[in-house]
Amino acid sequence: MQLDLTGRHALVCGASEGIGRAAAHELALLGADVTVLARRAGVLAEVVAALPHVHGAQRHGLLAADMDDTATLATAVRALVAGSRVQILVNNTAGPPGGALHEAAPAAFEAAFRRHLLAGQALLQAVLPGMREAGFGRVVNIVSTSVREPIPGLGVSNTVRGAVAAWAKTLSGELAGHGITVNSVLPGFTRTGRLATLIAANAQRSGRGEDEVAAGMLATVPAGRFAEPGEVAAAVAFLCSPAAAYVNGVALAVDGGRMRSI
Repeated sequence: MQLDLTGRHALVCGASEGIGRAAAHELALLGADVTVLARRAGVLAEVVAALPHVHGAQRHGLLAADMDDTATLATAVRALVAGSRVQILVNNTAGPPGGALHEAAPAAFEAAFRRHLLAGQALLQAVLPGMREAGFGRVVNIVSTSVREPIPGLGVSNTVRGAVAAWAKTLSGELAGHGITVNSVLPGFTRTGRLATLIAANAQRSGRGEDEVAAGMLATVPAGRFAEPGEVAAAVAFLCSPAAAYVNGVALAVDGGRMRSI
């Protein structure tokens, strides 16, 4: 199986922790040059220092940028690709706060739409020339199982994640002729800071203990445990590899069998 990404440049968003950081590590192990993007430059420097080098020419770097500031984000990424074209984009950012959909303010939708979809569009347009030039491109979006089965208590997230999944599916048809694939990964309950925050918020709303909330979530997962970030990252890395050249437009669940839909 051809997994080697030597000579490819990957831009991994939301890479300061969790799934993004794990994805950066996996792509570096496959030989890619990796640039990690998030808001905190100091944390990103630690991430870069820990990234593996499997060959001598491998170069890793960081880009401090805010996904909520679309114009500045686009400018920063255009400057990055002017010096080194990007052939792999991992689109990943923190999800919106929880809450009932009927109680959500319009501003919550606007903020989530900007962070998840407008930022993705800005990133795509910045890196697309390099992908076309190389005749090779991989766009992988970290979304959510909610695009198939909405998750109670995550109304805004359910809505906006669905829009991102439709955006990705549309792009997969438009760009395939250039050797560019666009796929989405749908993580289930994964042991990240986001999961801890959601458990805490659920416990506060329901008056239950956090252990009880977590146990209730685990009861819906046939695997009987939460995923580790690296398990989701492994799926991301495969979709970015040459071996996945004919995998396009899919939404791949990595959820331990939790979803009941086919």
